[in-house]
Amino acid sequence: MHTLYDSDTYSVTHMLANAEPKVEASGIKGAQAEAAKPVPTLARHGFEIVDKRANKEVYLDGSWAELFQQHISAWQQNTPTQEEVEDTLEQYAELAQNPVVVH
Repeated sequence: MHTLYDSDTYSVTHMLANAEPKVEASGIKGAQAEAAKPVPTLARHGFEIVDKRANKEVYLDGSWAELFQQHISAWQQNTPTQEEVEDTLEQYAELAQNPVVVH
């Protein structure tokens, strides 16, 4: 988990999948099991955007996360102003339905 952005209005956290590929060992023992073909697992990286004003959050994964990642890549090449970042985050924050809950 990495905080990518934090202001008075928004917070963006990159959630990293920590699943490791499983090895399918159907009857194979020892060194052969270690060399067995890994079974693919679905890595669900995503982004949590918190709208601090509305006290709501949205979690982006799948195609939404890919789209947001494109924004981040563009920002890395052409440093945006804080206003440009906040305008983009505001568009995503409109999707927020979940109230922020502290555990």
